[in-house]
Amino acid sequence: MTAAILSIFVLALSAPYLHRLAGKRSGWVLASLPLVWTLYFAVCSVPIASGESLSASHAWIPTLGINFSFLLDGLSLVFALIICGIGVLVVVYSGGYMAGHPLQGRFYAFLLMFMGSMLGLVLADNAVTLFIFWELTSVSSYLLIGFNNDRKEARAAALQALLVTGLGGLPLLAAFLMLGQLTGSLELSSWMTQAQAVRASPLYLPIVILVLLGAFTKSAQVPFHFWLPNAMEAPTPVSAYLHAATMVKAGVYLIARLSPLLGGTEAWVYVISAVGAATMLLGAYLAYQHTDLKRILAYSTVSMLGTLTLLLGVGTHLAVQAAVVLLLAHALYKGALFLVAGSVEHETGTRDITRMGGLKRSMPLTAAAAGVAALSMAGLPPVLGFVGKEVYLEALWRIPAATVLLAVAVVTAMLTLAVAGAAGVRPFIGEAASTAHPPHETPPSFWLGPIVLAGLGLILGVFPVLVESSLLSPACAAILGGPLEVHLSLWHGFSPVVGLSAVSIAGGALLYATHARLRGFMSRTDFMFRWGPARCYELSLEALDRLARVITRRLQSGYLRVYLLTIVATTVILAGYTIISRVSWAGAFSGPGVHPHEAVLAGLIVAAAVAAVFSKSRLGAVATLGVVGYGVALIYVLFGAPDLAMTQVMVETLTVILFVLMFYHLPRFGAFTPRPARARDILVSLMAGALVTGLLLAATRRPLVPRLSPFFADKSLAYGHGRNIVNVILVDFRGLDTLGEITVLSVAAMGVYALLKLRMPKENSK
Repeated sequence: MTAAILSIFVLALSAPYLHRLAGKRSGWVLASLPLVWTLYFAVCSVPIASGESLSASHAWIPTLGINFSFLLDGLSLVFALIICGIGVLVVVYSGGYMAGHPLQGRFYAFLLMFMGSMLGLVLADNAVTLFIFWELTSVSSYLLIGFNNDRKEARAAALQALLVTGLGGLPLLAAFLMLGQLTGSLELSSWMTQAQAVRASPLYLPIVILVLLGAFTKSAQVPFHFWLPNAMEAPTPVSAYLHAATMVKAGVYLIARLSPLLGGTEAWVYVISAVGAATMLLGAYLAYQHTDLKRILAYSTVSMLGTLTLLLGVGTHLAVQAAVVLLLAHALYKGALFLVAGSVEHETGTRDITRMGGLKRSMPLTAAAAGVAALSMAGLPPVLGFVGKEVYLEALWRIPAATVLLAVAVVTAMLTLAVAGAAGVRPFIGEAASTAHPPHETPPSFWLGPIVLAGLGLILGVFPVLVESSLLSPACAAILGGPLEVHLSLWHGFSPVVGLSAVSIAGGALLYATHARLRGFMSRTDFMFRWGPARCYELSLEALDRLARVITRRLQSGYLRVYLLTIVATTVILAGYTIISRVSWAGAFSGPGVHPHEAVLAGLIVAAAVAAVFSKSRLGAVATLGVVGYGVALIYVLFGAPDLAMTQVMVETLTVILFVLMFYHLPRFGAFTPRPARARDILVSLMAGALVTGLLLAATRRPLVPRLSPFFADKSLAYGHGRNIVNVILVDFRGLDTLGEITVLSVAAMGVYALLKLRMPKENSK
């Protein structure tokens, strides 16, 4: 498993180079590695079907319980096969679809990077590892959605997807950390053994809310559904892979994975079921009123994601079984339909279904794949989508209190059937329409994916026994936390569920027949959605932009004195309040007496500092500042720190020399600020001095316990292999501090070098 993930990332890094070598065959070449891993995971289904699981773990930060841990069980196996298997077809398809694009190699790199991220997500058994891959899917999808970055719409859609899914990841991380604190482990497999304790904890409800926020944003559930259709600005292979088969199902995967841990409570069931039902109905409604082929498929994907969420929320054995079947069926038929949409657009130059027709004569293979995939999407026999729909309706029928959910499901099925006909059938039947380009059948790289995916949906619909024990049963067992035998068939005999299915088919046929007229009516009701979540997102960005401009105008004035004043004043207020409110000052000013020579030296330093402030010349100010520096060096000598004293003398001497060289030719001081501003600066300076004094008094009141000095003295030779304790501290014990200081000096050196190389343009002499 580790090798699978790492090898795909390595392939992503080398994809541009391999593309230059392989040329037009690059899609086929790059698809070979995902094909190998597809076969590997298919072979792994044998031990998984017998109840085993495969695991691997690599220490990363073991002191914090963070490891690269991976687990292959029934649930992750289904997702791994979808990710790698459909990934093979999408990479091959990309070779034809992106042919001739100057950045095709980069596209391959982004696509494979996403593949590795998604595979790592579903295989991860450590919460931090899962979160890292979770965020990597957001980043890679951002790169893919905004791939055509010369288009404003693509950039906006990519940013929207990144913000929505990225913000959803933050509460998910918080939930993972809370679960880690509760269970004492960050391993998901360890969490499952403590489900009762987690549900009984007062943190259970906050954890559920945070987890569902992450899942709902990723899987485009209401009210976060708006980002998915906008992501159709991405190239079609991206839409087929990320937004039909893999990424958008990450939230569904998370709910399924954590169901044994968090599921079964009223909060879990009611929240997930309600959100899922609202999403599936709204997605189907919005899909019905669009004519853009990719947007139709995108909104129908939102609807199916809502259906899967609803079923996982219900959580009964039949509901989970239906969820797994529909998960597989949707990946097959929706991937095929998106690839068909790309082929149709490639050949006709349009995605508007009202401007298409009769394409079956010029694109017979594509039409056949689209027809079979549309059957599965519509829930008609004999394909896998029909089998899943029947189990789905039966699962809701068996719940006495689910009458409303059942009605919503039937209406959604009607709309979905009409949408399937509009997207998968209408462009290929009837009279040939006039298009921008004369259509013809696409090359094999185009039609291979739709044919394979639609064909698998047909085969598994007729022979569901092929995946019952090898895929579906282990996946259901992983979700339920116990064994479950899945038995599917095309026909279960006459029952009320068959009647509901017949009603949905008849209603869907009617909606398909009246699509044009009803779509026109729906377009006149769009005002109801004008202030929906998408508009709220836009207003939020506008408000954030206005706030940023206000803050920038206030804080980014361009004057160093304003920045220093802000930093010092803020520090004085925050730290001063803490010292005054939390430190007892009784006896703070009593201490050892001051010797006469110490008092004289302190008075000299203070007098020199005051003289520097009131000096009328720059050289005078430099000289008095030098007195302050050398006075501090004498203090180090008096209190037994000769090494610091020598360092202070050298630094002060160098500083005085540099100041004299730089300031000698500058004009005398002048008063450029008004009196109130100078009074303000004096007040802030005095407050800063008082703060430092208070910090020193507070620090010296505590008894000095030398813990570090003996430790460094004892361990410098043993750990750092050095007898110079100061050197060992700087190089070994405080190595990161030293590295930071070196970095600062290096950056400063580069800045100085850049300034020295800067040449102001000479004025042209006339």
